Parts: sequence; structure tokens; C-alpha cells
Amino acid sequence: MDDMGFPKPPGETRVVVAMSGGVDSSVTAALMAEAGYDVVGMTLQLYDHGQAVARKGACCAGQDIMDARRVADTIGMPHYVLDYESRFRDAVMDDFADSYLRGETPIPCVRCNQSVKFRDLMATARDLGAEALVTGHYIRRLIGPKGRPELHQARDAAKDQSYFLFATTPAQLDFLRFPLGGLEKSETRRHAERLALPVAAKPESQDICFVPDGDYARVVERLRPGACDAGDVVHVDGRVLGRHDGIINFTVGQRKGLGVSIGEPLFVSRIEPESRRVIVGPLSALSRADLTVHDVNWLGDGDLGDGVPRQVTVKIRSAAAVVGATLHGLSDGRARIDFDVAQTGVAAGQACVFYDGSRVLGGGWIARQEATIADQAAVAAAG
Repeated sequence: MDDMGFPKPPGETRVVVAMSGGVDSSVTAALMAEAGYDVVGMTLQLYDHGQAVARKGACCAGQDIMDARRVADTIGMPHYVLDYESRFRDAVMDDFADSYLRGETPIPCVRCNQSVKFRDLMATARDLGAEALVTGHYIRRLIGPKGRPELHQARDAAKDQSYFLFATTPAQLDFLRFPLGGLEKSETRRHAERLALPVAAKPESQDICFVPDGDYARVVERLRPGACDAGDVVHVDGRVLGRHDGIINFTVGQRKGLGVSIGEPLFVSRIEPESRRVIVGPLSALSRADLTVHDVNWLGDGDLGDGVPRQVTVKIRSAAAVVGATLHGLSDGRARIDFDVAQTGVAAGQACVFYDGSRVLGGGWIARQEATIADQAAVAAAG
């Protein structure tokens, strides 16, 4: 297990484990109990179950709550379910809908960690006298050379969740522990079998928990009636190619489902929410030499705004490889990233996460690119 860093022996240390009902959080709770800690399990009811209750593999749906309780009973530990539905709607679901309406591509899992699980649940854990909130995320908490906790990528690169946890603050990192960060997923499964956990063979959740059938547009339309207003599909050279039935159906980099064709591959290069236009063009129109992020969370050493450029690697999508870049701290919680090699598919609303080797230096939210159709045409011509 990764660094626990508790001042007391295990038997005298109470920890709260966030339990989603899945294999990872269940193994986390069982390992902490096996190590002798005073473990309390907490499961959050986050949304109106509806269809999600009946869908297997949905995080925090009704079946998952029951699974978490079964695991707690197997371990012999107390377990509580907290109704965070209104908090989740305000902080995550409403933000998700509004982000799409701004022409962005949101990441609700980051918002959930940032504003519900790591903020509100952490406060509850403290109220219970816990000395840590423990989760089943695949990420490592290591003590750096200056004696402070650092966030590092997981040992299992295929399961690493550092992209989704970039917004973890230094104060939160003091209170969080991630026992699975040094394990391979196969090891976690073996622990589940060894400990005879009732979820040992349970499949992983893949989709956004409150989108039971993967239809994001329908969820946004339900939360924001009228969100599917029609608009034009416009080529980067200014030609109107057709109509669409709502910008919420598109994301930057998208190729399929555009509803228009000109005999060559087209990609969404820009979404203009004010005019409801979806701008499309060749792959070269997606090329970006830099980007700006806002609401930066800095976990690195020193002051990001000290004016000193930093050579880093960055990730601009959860499934993307890290790429080389230069990080420039700006004012008002912003930063500019200059790529070593131009990148495609940079989407507003996604995160750009900064790394130094395996260490997570922080990250921010990618801002919309303020560009005109003429600017996009020039980019396309240059390609």
C-alpha cells in the first residue's frame, strides 16, 4: 500500500473509506480493515436513480449501494449511506449541462471529486474523528524530499487516474490516502478473491453515472429545456454545409455523425455557442500550438506565477499520451501551455494536466479558443 503517514498505530487510527460498491473501493476497505485500522465505510447517493438503478456497472446507483453494504457486512465494519443528491446536482450535473451549452466538453468525474467527494465527504470524515479519507483511486501519494505529500501517477499505467484528480488541493492531499496506487489491477482482483468479497467478479463502471444509456444530449435537454436549438454547420472557409439539431451533440475533434459531407473527411474544429454554429474542416484545422487554462490548481514547488517557464509534460485528454510542453504561469489563476509539437483535438472544458516525470504538478481547465472562421481557414490553408 502507498504511504499511510499516520501518527498513531493502526488500531488507534480511524479512517473513512469512500465505497462506491465496486471492486476497487471494496478492496481498499478490506485491506485497511485487515491492516487493523478502525474503518468506517461511506457510500454517497448522488442522483435520482431512475433508469440507472436497473443498469449494471453504474457508479453510485441503487445496486451499487447495496453491494457496498454487502461488502461492509462481509468485512464486519460500519457502513453509512449519505444523501448527497442535491449537492451532486448543483455541483456536477448542472455544471455538466451548462458546460455543453458553452460549447465545451465537460468532465463531470473531475467536478465530482473536486466538489463533492473530496470536499463534502472529507468534511464528514473529519466530523467522525477520522484521520484520513481513503479511496480506491489508482494514484500514488508519496512524501517528497521536502517532507510534503506529492501526487504521482499510479504504478498501473492503464488504470492511472491522475488526470481526474489534478484538482486535488495540497490541504486535501494531507488528508487523503490511496492504497491501490502501487498495485496492478490484477493484484486488486486477486485481493478481492482472497478476501472473499461479494463483488470480486463485478465488472467495472465505464460510463458517466448519471447518463444511464450514454445519451448525453438527452440528459442536457432534460436539465436545460430548449438546449437542442438548431444551427448551421459551417466549413472553416465560410461555406454553410447544412444544419444541426443542437451544439450539445458535438465535440471538438468529432468526425462521425456530423450530418454533412463534401467528399473528404471533416472534423469539428470549433463550436460557437452564441451563434449556435458548428465549425468543421480538415484535420489540419484542429492543429494548436498552444492553449490557455483557467482555475489552475498548482501542486508543484514554488509559485507558478513567478514568471519562470517550466519544461513539463502535459495530458489534454484522459486517454491521450503525455506530450512535451512549456508551462507559463499567468495572472488570475491562468497558465499558457506551448506544445513542443502542435496538437489536435484540444477541446474547451477538458483538463490539461501538468507532469514532471510521474509527479502531478497540477492542471487547469482548457479555455475556449477565441478565433474567427477566417482564422480557422488560415490554419487549414497552412496545413
